[in-house]
Amino acid sequence: MPSPNLSEIITSTLRNRTGKLADNVTKNNALLYRLKQRGRTKPASGGRTLVQELSYQENSTFMWYSGYDPLDIAATDVISAAEFDWKQAAVAVTISGLEQLQNAGKEKILDLLESRIDVAEKTMQNQISSACYGDGTGNGGKQIGGLQLLVADAPGSGTVGGINRLTWSFWRNIARDSSVAGVTLTKDTIQSEMGIMYTQLVRGTDRPDLIITDNNNWLLYLASLQAIQRITNDNLGQAGFTNLKYMDADVVLDGGVGNGCPVDHMYFLNSDYIHYRPHSDRNMVVMGGERMNTNQDAVVKLIGWAGNMTASNCSLQGVLQK
Repeated sequence: MPSPNLSEIITSTLRNRTGKLADNVTKNNALLYRLKQRGRTKPASGGRTLVQELSYQENSTFMWYSGYDPLDIAATDVISAAEFDWKQAAVAVTISGLEQLQNAGKEKILDLLESRIDVAEKTMQNQISSACYGDGTGNGGKQIGGLQLLVADAPGSGTVGGINRLTWSFWRNIARDSSVAGVTLTKDTIQSEMGIMYTQLVRGTDRPDLIITDNNNWLLYLASLQAIQRITNDNLGQAGFTNLKYMDADVVLDGGVGNGCPVDHMYFLNSDYIHYRPHSDRNMVVMGGERMNTNQDAVVKLIGWAGNMTASNCSLQGVLQK
């Protein structure tokens, strides 16, 4: 006979796995993995929007003085905030009444359930990983705002976090298109182009720590290293990411099959100023109670997520294109 506790079986099985799912999403993406390592995965407990505090200019009251010179004590507005909308995602795990009858007994139901949860988890991982490179316009603007928004190809236009980049230059990232500069990217020119980008993103001890690239630029950079010893990051390698080094930044391939990084792009990222902000109560968790359609013989459970990616300094992020 079918299990009388099917709903409880599904719920308990999902809850035992959703905590691991949240962790596996970060492990499935080099950027999210680095943000977690650097303490930039910061769950938020609520609010109308995700507010990201940022310092957008120096304190203008600084001055050199001598003796009794009057000091500038004027109030200076140096702190502001960017506001990012909440984005939501869900994936369903379903079992029909017929499947319940055909897979009678707890063990058989678990076999079927495990396979469907595996697919649901991988779908959630892959979709969020892919969205980390998007511009937030996917699915009618319902996707998270990824690198194509925060580190845009055309950084002098558009609004990010409620701040107009055309008006506020401090909120623009650095972008370089090698073809516009008259340079053809090859194994002989790519390191020079990377150097031009890297140099524009160094501010004292602030500098890029992660360079994410597509297949094409990865192969060019790899070919440029043929004559010298290659250095990799053991931590990233142990996590399963193919990586090299440039200066002291990790160069990570996010390509291969179903590559996430946009074609012919290299992102030079300072991960201190990029943040992954899931909701603390909706971070890969089972949503609600039992769901059963009024006109269908099926039980549905949803795994839900809410949050967004944010930035607190765009001027220290860059993208190299060709």
